[in-house]
Amino acid sequence: MNVWSGLLEALRRHGAAALVSVVGTQGSSPREAGARMIVGADRSFTGTIGGGTLEWQAIEKAASMAKPGSDPRTVLRSQALGPDLGQCCGGRVDLLYEAFDARDVDAVAAFADREARGSFVTRGVMTDAGVRREIRAVDMPVGALQFSGGVLAEGFGDISREVVLFGAGHVGRALVLALAPLPFRVTWYDQRSEMFPARYPAAATARVLGTPEAAAAAASRGSFAVVMTHSHQLDQQVVDALLRDGRADYVGLIGSRTKRVRFTRRLAEAGLPEGRLERLVCPIGVPGVRSKHPAAIAASVAVQLLERDEALRASSAVPAVDSRA
Repeated sequence: MNVWSGLLEALRRHGAAALVSVVGTQGSSPREAGARMIVGADRSFTGTIGGGTLEWQAIEKAASMAKPGSDPRTVLRSQALGPDLGQCCGGRVDLLYEAFDARDVDAVAAFADREARGSFVTRGVMTDAGVRREIRAVDMPVGALQFSGGVLAEGFGDISREVVLFGAGHVGRALVLALAPLPFRVTWYDQRSEMFPARYPAAATARVLGTPEAAAAAASRGSFAVVMTHSHQLDQQVVDALLRDGRADYVGLIGSRTKRVRFTRRLAEAGLPEGRLERLVCPIGVPGVRSKHPAAIAASVAVQLLERDEALRASSAVPAVDSRA
C-alpha cells in the first residue's frame, strides 16, 4: 500500500491515525519486516500485519493512540507469538506504533507527494515525540525496512509490478480480476474498444491497441507481459515485438506446447535469436491446473506471476544502511 497517501487520507478524514509497522521478526512470523497497517480511532484499518491475535491486539493498541495529542507518540513492542499470544507460531515480532494528528499533516502531505512521484528511502530516528524522518540517497527496495539502535531505514513507494495484458476476452477479463488484489498494476490492451467491460478494477488501465511495437516500448522495464488476443496472427506479432524489445521480464503466451513450437519456428525464421526465443513461456500457468475454465486459467497464471515476482524481489539484496548521521 502507499503508506503516506493512506495516512494523509486518514488524517483528513478523521483528524488522527496510527501507523503500525513490523520492524523486526525472529523465527516464524505472519508477515515480514516492512508490513504496515493504518488504524483509526474507530478501529477501521487498511493494510495488514498478518491477522490473528497479533493483529487484533495491534488494532486495539493503535486505536487507543489514534487521537489528537496522543502521548507518547511512538511505542515499540516486542511480542513472542507463542507465550504472549497463545499462537502456534514459534517466532517473535517487533511492532512500532506511531501516532499522527493535525500537527503532522504538512509533513505527511510532503511524503505523500514524494511517494506519488516514485520510490524513495528515508532514515528516521525514533523518539517519544515521533520518528524524525529525512529522505536519503540510499538504494533500498520499496517496502524494505531495517531497524537498529532506534534508527529506522525504510523504502517507500508503489510496490506493484506492471503486467501488460493483451486481450480482453473471457480469460483476459478473468485475469484482470485475479490480479486486482495482488501487487500488480495492469495495462490492458485490445484492438476492440467495445470488448472492455464497463467496470473493472482500479488497478487496471484499458487502452486500445495501436501497434504491438508501440505497446512493447511503452511497458516499464521488468514488467510482465501476457498475450491472449483473439487472433493467433496478432498473438505472434505481439510476442515478436515483446521479445525484440526485451524490457519485459516475463513474456507469456496462452496456448499449447504445439502453439509454442509453431510460434518459435516462425519467429526464428523472422530473425529472432535463440536466446530471445527461450524467454517465451507457453503454455502459461502453474503445472497441475488442467481446467480450461477462464477463472481457473486466470488463477493459475496469477500464481505463476506471483511466484516470478517474489523470486525477483528476493534476488534484490537489501544493502546495509549506515545508522550514523
